[in-house]
Amino acid sequence: MSACVPTRTADSARGKNPHQPHSPPPTPHRRFRIEGADLSASIAVFLIALPLSLGIALATGAPLQAGLVAAAVGGLVAGRLGGSPLQVSGPAAGLTVVTADLIHRYGWRTTCAVTVLAGLAQLGLGCLRVARTALAVSPAVVHGVLAGIGGTIAVTQLHIVLGGSPQSSVIGNLRALPAQLAGLHPAAVSVSTLTLALLLLWPRLPGRAGRVLRRVPAPLVAVAGATATASLAGLTLPRVDLPSWRSHTLAGLPEGPVLGIGAAVLTTTLVCSVQSLLGAVAMDRLAADRPGPAAPAGRSDLDRELLGQGAANVVSGALGGLPVAGVAVRSSANVRAGAVSRNSTMLHGVFVVVAALLMVPILELIPLASLAALVMAVGIQMVSLHHIRTVTRHREVLVYAVTTLGVVLLGVLEGVALGVAVAVAVALNRLAHTRITHKEKEGVHHVHVRGQLTFLAVPRLSRALHLVPQGADTVVELDGSFMDHAAYESLQDWQRTHTAQGGSVKLTGRRAGVRIAEPAGSAGCRCRPWTPWRNHQCGGPRTAPAPGGHPDTCGPTDSGPSRQQLTRGISAFQRNTAPLVRGELARLAREGQQPSQLFLTCADSRLVTSMITSSGPGDLFVVRNVGNFVPPPGEDGDESVAAAIEYAVDVLQVRSVTVCGHSGCGAMQALLNSGSVGTRTPLERWLRHGRPSLERMAGDSRTWPRLAGRRPADTVEQLCLTNVVQQLEHLHAHGSVARALREGTLELHGMYFHVGEAQAYLLTGAAGDEVFTDVGATEDLHSPA
Repeated sequence: MSACVPTRTADSARGKNPHQPHSPPPTPHRRFRIEGADLSASIAVFLIALPLSLGIALATGAPLQAGLVAAAVGGLVAGRLGGSPLQVSGPAAGLTVVTADLIHRYGWRTTCAVTVLAGLAQLGLGCLRVARTALAVSPAVVHGVLAGIGGTIAVTQLHIVLGGSPQSSVIGNLRALPAQLAGLHPAAVSVSTLTLALLLLWPRLPGRAGRVLRRVPAPLVAVAGATATASLAGLTLPRVDLPSWRSHTLAGLPEGPVLGIGAAVLTTTLVCSVQSLLGAVAMDRLAADRPGPAAPAGRSDLDRELLGQGAANVVSGALGGLPVAGVAVRSSANVRAGAVSRNSTMLHGVFVVVAALLMVPILELIPLASLAALVMAVGIQMVSLHHIRTVTRHREVLVYAVTTLGVVLLGVLEGVALGVAVAVAVALNRLAHTRITHKEKEGVHHVHVRGQLTFLAVPRLSRALHLVPQGADTVVELDGSFMDHAAYESLQDWQRTHTAQGGSVKLTGRRAGVRIAEPAGSAGCRCRPWTPWRNHQCGGPRTAPAPGGHPDTCGPTDSGPSRQQLTRGISAFQRNTAPLVRGELARLAREGQQPSQLFLTCADSRLVTSMITSSGPGDLFVVRNVGNFVPPPGEDGDESVAAAIEYAVDVLQVRSVTVCGHSGCGAMQALLNSGSVGTRTPLERWLRHGRPSLERMAGDSRTWPRLAGRRPADTVEQLCLTNVVQQLEHLHAHGSVARALREGTLELHGMYFHVGEAQAYLLTGAAGDEVFTDVGATEDLHSPA
């Protein structure tokens, strides 16, 4: 009986074309309107963007209006044209060092021209649809660039915080720091200290009142508090000076050496593009992890985002604004404030325009020391301890350190080039560096290979293998994920020779006793390593699959179970697979089964438990049924699941129990389509065990389990996730499970397998906040602060 039961809806019975479970619904035509969530989010973002834009303009040495121009253009142009609906663009701290260097070398009008040219370059790259190429940059290089820029910002702004003026380079700022400390400006230091204290303490206000007050952004509170204190105390210190908009400087023709201007355009394009694209990816993940019902904002279109950022830079540069990029601080605030569309980003741009025109007298009360302290805090946050721990765990500290020092000492473009070069060198070293050891233990020779086995390691492998005497028992342990053809041929030639001379050879992987499957010896067979689990026949011509069949099948197959097909499969096993597993199965026959896990999953034929868990004989005690249900103990009907649980936990003493659901489950579709499940047939009586999952999903949607990185595709997928959580609760009711949990000898795991994506997800999070996270995913790329 098939696990995924086909069901027909009323629409399909009438011949209509219902939406497929994993296809996006058509976008309905609706009139323009602003959601309340977008309005509140735009206000929160505006209150953060206003002081930060002025502070970043101050840090670059540009006219302060340039920060407001960039913030407004980023909100209106990038917000409307960009491909990331929830990302907020504007002047970013990550561009501070680049822009400051441009202003110092070429002046402000040429810097604006460079911004326009960088925007045109971004438009060209967006038209070429190469946006995703930016994601190929090593995270260690990206984090190193951010750390270098953050350190440079912090050292530069420290001089303004202390009441002085910064130098043109990091080395100059460090050399001038002792003299600056000796000549402190008390008023500037006091205002800066108050700003930093409010930035640090405001998000940590305790109690119910604290939760209400924390809704006001900390940057706004810090700058407003310092401004009010300085005004009430009558402190004399430099303040914001916004000249009349009539005298605002616009872009001019670039003046300077062609190579220098070209390098400046390349650097600005690189930093703006990478920061914006990584920020868009990070905002997708942040938005997908929000509790509650799914927001209508879709996933980012990175090529469109690059086009939007390019258009914003062209407009911002032409109007005399700073370079524009996606900004993590404002974008994160936008998502956390509940924004559901790009309207929030655009509204924040409108508010910036209104403030720039009507709030000039208020803005001119802000002390420069307060803005410098705010930007210095942002720079310090860019040197993230989380990033340092991550690159340390992945052994990429050298790449991170070289990139950081290169940015600080030489510049952003030079630092990126050094970081990429070191990252490539580290990758090549890991590929070429292989450690091969030989030792004898109790008469058995062990050859251990650590690392990737390529043609570069063949001479050392041959030397180690020739240390093994003729006729000796040998274990070759391959502790790596790659072996090229030259290494494979060398190892196989030695194995054949050694076996012919009376010796024995056992090839193992990471776990002792697990054989590594050698490639098939049949000439011309292109079957993948997992083809023993498929209905295929090598040697015949490739044919188009029948409806519901496998498109990669190697030749024609029999439709449905037949004696011929069964006989052919058994024959192939005896001929190809049995010689490889006979020794392991003989050991299991002698010692008995000792599985470490009870794996409870659906009977769907597309779920190959050994394949998706990389397990072998004796590893899993598997229980399969329609819908991966765990009936609570004592219910009338089939008790085979309860018996299997008791046997696995009490007799086999497994250490973990995993409940695994999957996408496109027919049992879940039947539950949704049938309304109230009947009891007329055995299948209907069995499906009644899914009623608690339906009832659980009928509750508060904010407590629904969700997938990390994306929203469930449809209601069926949401029920599949909910069903896993519900069946785990049923497991707690079984006496043997409850007893083992109290004793600490058993763990429970939830798992979800997406068939179409070949992606496994593990359940994490506390009750009511369950999240299925993808297994084996790469580290999240964090957008710069």
